[in-house]
Amino acid sequence: ALPISRLGNDMAKKCKVCGSKFTPQFTSFQKTCNETQCLIAFGKTERLRLNRKEARESKRDRPYWMKRCQTEFNKYIRNRDSKDPCISCNRHHKGQYHAGHYKTVGGHPALRFEEDNCHKQCSVCNNYKSGNLSEYRSNLLKKIGLDRVEWLEGPHDPVKYSIEDLQEMLAKYQSLNKPWKKSQS
Repeated sequence: ALPISRLGNDMAKKCKVCGSKFTPQFTSFQKTCNETQCLIAFGKTERLRLNRKEARESKRDRPYWMKRCQTEFNKYIRNRDSKDPCISCNRHHKGQYHAGHYKTVGGHPALRFEEDNCHKQCSVCNNYKSGNLSEYRSNLLKKIGLDRVEWLEGPHDPVKYSIEDLQEMLAKYQSLNKPWKKSQS
């Protein structure tokens, strides 16, 4: 990358505040000319924009965070099991894979984010064979062992996740997904 001072006139930009043409001096991402009034005005509008964004985020309700957390959790499960075959049919194939729950989210909401309860599953087994549970269980026994499967099948206290709990889990699974995101790019 060329230093900013060597960019030349072909990098002229239009100031977001006054509209005049300028050549960036600090960074190629510079949004305003170097006039003090423009820098101050742009800083104020940017601060207002960020405050509006924070206000919007604070108004998000529990279902919003539950959906975001579930999406990131499912992505983590598919990444974690990416080299494994489908937990039910034990096949590798081209097509869509899901994060299939052994104990369903509707029937066992306390196990929604339990990593032992969720594994890579092909869309055919998950959607058209209702999870293919008999095969799922036999392969799950091989994968995590009898003690953990019996724990999954046992009783569980109901869990009501707060928005803060969901935000913490979202951050956790986003950080766990980062290595796979980097390897894909």
